[in-house]
Amino acid sequence: MSTSNVNRRKTRLNSSILGKKASLLALAFTFVLGSVYGMGPVQNADAQTAYQAAYAKTTTDKSKFTAKVVYLVNLERRKAGLKPLAIHAGTAKASRLKAMDMSKKGYFDHTSPTYGSPFNLLKLQKVAFRTAGENIAMGQRSPESVMQGWMNSEGHRSNILSPSFTSIGVGYYNGYWVQLFIG
Repeated sequence: MSTSNVNRRKTRLNSSILGKKASLLALAFTFVLGSVYGMGPVQNADAQTAYQAAYAKTTTDKSKFTAKVVYLVNLERRKAGLKPLAIHAGTAKASRLKAMDMSKKGYFDHTSPTYGSPFNLLKLQKVAFRTAGENIAMGQRSPESVMQGWMNSEGHRSNILSPSFTSIGVGYYNGYWVQLFIG
């Protein structure tokens, strides 16, 4: 085999390897974008079906309730063309405290006898924010049902779809649900 044929084979082999690496990199990049909902508003029936499937598969593992609510919130935001909310540790802790407080003290209200307003609760947890909101619910048995209730309520839906919010914390305890949003 001549030197030029060997060089051409090496070039084709290197191009093939680079092409495969580039394809894998592009696939990985697309996956990452898709997993953080960075692909924009839903524009086709297949994507709509994926949303419906996420709601249809009911989560019964209570240890996964809060993560599923965040996932469903971000699905709704993606459908509306909004950026996803990041989980914020301080708001997540405050949400858990509020859900536990409501359950243990037997009340259902935005104002806690222990912590006061949601804004005061966030301040007590040393959470900095410019804007904040709270959604609460009681009695729903799954993340899917609580999200359906919130999305069917104008005020709750407004919090979920607010472009002012950038972060979320979700709490669940003994049938009590709390979402805290900050921006």
